[in-house]
Amino acid sequence: QVQLAESGGGSVQAGGSLRLSCATSGHIFSSNVMAWYRRAPGKQRELVARITNTDRIDYLDSVQGRFTISRDNTGKTLYLQMNYLKPEDTAVYYCNVNNYFYTGAHYDYWGQGTQVTVYS
Repeated sequence: QVQLAESGGGSVQAGGSLRLSCATSGHIFSSNVMAWYRRAPGKQRELVARITNTDRIDYLDSVQGRFTISRDNTGKTLYLQMNYLKPEDTAVYYCNVNNYFYTGAHYDYWGQGTQVTVYS
């Protein structure tokens, strides 16, 4: 079992920055993907950024160049540095971890989310 706890959300003026953190507890498999998702009001959840255990990183096109996903050396804390924030970045941001078995099956874990509000 893996528990995730996000922090770092808040309200910021457009053009500002926030850094989200996701502290994990429990066993993270050597084969894993850690990610940030978001859900804006009235919209579906979307993948913002993800990082694999091989350090492959992918970003949502609209955040490319503004957001940076990273994790600490232990692989237990995930971060999302968000710069040049825009009102359209307003959403609840969720931390996600997928533990993969060698068979390809995986367990999917979610945090409770942290609100990010960007005002103009």
